[in-house]
Amino acid sequence: MEVLGALGALSLLLLAALLLAFGIYCGYVHCVHLKYDHIPSAPRESFLLGHLPILWRMLKKKEFVHDLFLQWAEKYGPIVRFNAFHRVSVMILSPEGVKEFLMSPQYPKDRLVYGRIFNIFGVRFLGNGLVTDRNYDHWHKQRKTMDPAFSRTYLIGLMETFNEKAEELMEKLEEKADGKKEFSMMTMMSRVTLDVIAKIAFGLELNSLNDDQTPFPHAVTMIMKGMTEMRIPFVEYMPGKQKMIKEVQESARLLRRVGKKCIEQRREAMQNGKEATLDILTQILKGDALEEIRDDENILDNFITFFVAGHETTANQLSFTVMALAQHPEILERLQAEVDEVIGAKRDIDYEDLGKLEYLSQVLKESLRLYPPVPGTVRWTKTENVIEGIRIPAKTTLVFSTYIMGRMEQYFKDPLTFNPDRFSKEAPKPYYSYFPFSLGPRSCIGQAFAQMEAKVVMAKLLQRFEFQLVPGQSFKLLDAGTLRPLDGVMCKLKPRSLPKGFQT
Repeated sequence: MEVLGALGALSLLLLAALLLAFGIYCGYVHCVHLKYDHIPSAPRESFLLGHLPILWRMLKKKEFVHDLFLQWAEKYGPIVRFNAFHRVSVMILSPEGVKEFLMSPQYPKDRLVYGRIFNIFGVRFLGNGLVTDRNYDHWHKQRKTMDPAFSRTYLIGLMETFNEKAEELMEKLEEKADGKKEFSMMTMMSRVTLDVIAKIAFGLELNSLNDDQTPFPHAVTMIMKGMTEMRIPFVEYMPGKQKMIKEVQESARLLRRVGKKCIEQRREAMQNGKEATLDILTQILKGDALEEIRDDENILDNFITFFVAGHETTANQLSFTVMALAQHPEILERLQAEVDEVIGAKRDIDYEDLGKLEYLSQVLKESLRLYPPVPGTVRWTKTENVIEGIRIPAKTTLVFSTYIMGRMEQYFKDPLTFNPDRFSKEAPKPYYSYFPFSLGPRSCIGQAFAQMEAKVVMAKLLQRFEFQLVPGQSFKLLDAGTLRPLDGVMCKLKPRSLPKGFQT
């Protein structure tokens, strides 16, 4: 009896301690929320959970969460608060705020957001690569080392590879171009951009367009899936998730093993006096000579960063562009006329041709406005700021969304209409409301590379084929680490009448 009484007393004491801790935590949450109560937000359904129940219902219905935030912005203004337990984030959808926070190096990337992709389910993933590095000085040294691999001179020299890999894609598409076969354009675009980045950046011939057994497309797909699943709290402990988690871990290990092998082979070749190609891998290894960033794991971080990000975002942009053009035959017709005029019967596209494809540039920009593969970015402010007359407390997570701003009426007239003319030379420039590659010092180093590649692939596709979307698919978006078309852009192809003089 005495033992039972002691256990009962201990249980009561433990319960009291838990209740006290919960009460203290609730008081802490209340104090945190008080600092932000002056900032507009949607009504909260729960003091403690904040807006999480609303998002949970959206996710269960498979609706696109970014569109919910767009509704909030239209209703509550360009500065909107989001609560989740003791965490409060502020969404900045104002050009003034975008200019202040993205154009200056004094606001680092948010530790909680970017720290989560340092590892993926316990396996090192992006680590301290260019995307995730929060230390500005360390990032700047990495960026400075990489810059020559993205110089205009080097990019011009890439045209041969762009043409070569795009031709391989055209050959695969010719096999499907009977007007009947249905296939995922997104899958084809993902494979060609993977082959491009592998060869141009690292000297690897993956041949994923022709080799269905190559493990790399699946590995990247699993990693992107893992990034999505990681957003769910305690997902690694949920029943039925272990197989997926193991596949994601193995995929990350595979990419790092391949990267390590590439680095060792290239480093040995450079030490033996062999002339090094001016590619991304060479630039990464030149950074290896700098004492401040000499770290094989960091070198691998950048290999993975370029390997994954360098193909995923371009593949998604190309897929969205095909999806949009197939819905707007008048734009497609105008675009094909430009390609016929500029490219004509040529098989290989020259660098000078890219500048003449002005309407294609506008189409690609408009695609990025409505369907940016990377919807936004996140910063952290150490000090208090005032934006649009609203005080932003110090030590706040700030969220910026080019997806939402690109769909707001005050920045783009008739925003849901696909209209490439809004990016013509005569049109007003969308200052600080359009940033698919981010802005300021932390903008994407590969944006010129990506747009050159996209132009070559799209120009060849438009030159050779008529395409139409398979009926019945949705045009919904999926947030899977990057934004991608939910249904994969299912298409049918027919050959176009090639210009006279075209050499097959």
